[in-house]
Amino acid sequence: MSHSYYQKQWVQAQESLSDLLIQEIPAEPPKPEKDRLTAFQNIATLYIKYLQIFRKLEECYDQIVQPQKRRVLRHVLDGVMGRVLELKNEMVLLEFSEFHYFDDILSDLKLTPNDIEVPIPKYFLNERAKALQDREKLLGQILAKMGPPEETVEEVTMSTEEAVRNIQVHERARQGRLRAKFMREIRLQEERERLAANRGAPTLDNELAAVRIQKIWKGYSVRKRIKKEREDEMIFIRMTEPPLPNNSKNTPQNRADKTASMRRVTQADHEREYHKALVTIKDKLRDVEGPDMKETMQDQIRQWFLECRDATGKFPDFPPEDEGGSALIFKEKDPAEMEAELQGKGEEKGKKKGKKSGKKKDKKKDKKDKKGKKGKKGKGGDDEEEEPGFKMQPSNFIGTVQESSTEYTSVWKERNEENNFNQKSDSELIKEQKRIEVETEIRSQVDELMRQELKNLKLAVDREKGKGKKGKKGKKSGKKSGKKKKKKKSGKKSGKKGKKGKKEKDLTPDRTMDSLYEELVREGILVRCPKFTLCDYLGDYSYLGTTLRQADIEPMPSLSDVRQLVALYGVLPLGSPAVHEKSPHIKSLLLAGPRGTGKRSLVHAICSETGANLFDLTAGNIAGKYPAQEWPPDAAHS
Repeated sequence: MSHSYYQKQWVQAQESLSDLLIQEIPAEPPKPEKDRLTAFQNIATLYIKYLQIFRKLEECYDQIVQPQKRRVLRHVLDGVMGRVLELKNEMVLLEFSEFHYFDDILSDLKLTPNDIEVPIPKYFLNERAKALQDREKLLGQILAKMGPPEETVEEVTMSTEEAVRNIQVHERARQGRLRAKFMREIRLQEERERLAANRGAPTLDNELAAVRIQKIWKGYSVRKRIKKEREDEMIFIRMTEPPLPNNSKNTPQNRADKTASMRRVTQADHEREYHKALVTIKDKLRDVEGPDMKETMQDQIRQWFLECRDATGKFPDFPPEDEGGSALIFKEKDPAEMEAELQGKGEEKGKKKGKKSGKKKDKKKDKKDKKGKKGKKGKGGDDEEEEPGFKMQPSNFIGTVQESSTEYTSVWKERNEENNFNQKSDSELIKEQKRIEVETEIRSQVDELMRQELKNLKLAVDREKGKGKKGKKGKKSGKKSGKKKKKKKSGKKSGKKGKKGKKEKDLTPDRTMDSLYEELVREGILVRCPKFTLCDYLGDYSYLGTTLRQADIEPMPSLSDVRQLVALYGVLPLGSPAVHEKSPHIKSLLLAGPRGTGKRSLVHAICSETGANLFDLTAGNIAGKYPAQEWPPDAAHS
């Protein structure tokens, strides 16, 4: 598909996301919902809508080749993914069940169960393809050194008499089968000869024979034509899939897969060009615009020096680097206000020392005041109680989604890309981004120069007034006080070090990661995971879940429900670090069921979809491989 198709799909997803953000961030805080069913309907509707957006954004991120768009898409994709997990957690807390049924909501939204399947982002594996290939290569080398696993075959002992008896039984059975077959053929031949003798010679007329042949042929040809028309009709109404062409490599699915792989190659090429452009454009801006930036900043800072001297009668103190340096100067403030602000900060530092001595006295008063307030609260009871009902917990991902939507609206929504047919990186956006970095670098250099220049100006003014010697003495005393402060800081640091606990001892200080990996493979703890995707775990949706629950009957979870839970709890948090940090944590999964229901396949699917290592920690596998240290009998009492 073309670039415009995915661009339109991105626009649709962003519009739907904007509508949801208006619903989730109302002007007034929502009241708690007292009706449990209504609360579930609201959360489930949000969950399904976010899933629809998630599916669109995942497809766009996988196929859009413009690197700057992909960064915005990745940001919003992680936010939507995390919000889906949060809404799932809200439904679990509301219904006290991991399984939920949306039959009525799907019918209202005119959706099918396939529309709420949780997609697995392809970037989980694509962005780690090289690391996974190297790991698979290392694992293959280790297994090749170990050789094929030894198979123990139990030998069945048999005496000579038993062997002869078995041979005789099988030989007699073979001869009996051959004799029965021969006799059956003789009987059939005799029956055919008897029927031919009774029937006599054929007396069929030639015309009648021709009519019969025509009748049979016309019936066959008509049936064949009707069957072909019926198949074409079913294909036309999309009830059956069209037959595959003779060349299996030229199927529509293969062509689509080939196009998708070509787009991923284009993504990698554009990504490399984008990283090169970041360096070249920054160097060019530093060489071309850097001198003008430096000169402009110096002129502005010198002008600020003069304005402050005219307003206050003396040169100001240069803003410290921690507070932004000269960046504070360019804020919309008058020189007098700036000087007053800097003086106020100096006075506050002096007041802090005086306040420390009076803190102890104030603490006693505060305690008395708090006790009095507590007594008033207990007697009066004027505090408002929270209304009963269900209220959603604050989200960790709505801010991310809102930030990404704002960036899309300000940068990409109205951007004209008629001249960027190949969807390469936009140099103007790179310039805007790198110009800020270059300006920050140059500002730090200019600040150092202007601090020295301001220092020289102050010394020159002091010499004119005959205060040069006093200024030097003040500097010496300032240096001494600075040394004392440094000593105090060092004392604080030493105190902090004492508070820290002991570091955990490294049990394998002389081992490399590759050697540990090889040891785990040799011991059979780290095993090779066969490739198995969640799509291969087939199972249909439970269409009567809501109906059964309304009748107070808990439905049996379907395989589709299990597949979705594994995707939500096992795959999505492992695949994205940004989602894993903020989403509700599920520490473990329990897969229970009879033999052959796909428990092991689901574990393989999680590892295959996320590129995770598979450790076999079953009791039978790890028994005796890493025995615990043997302690002396008196160790527990020492």
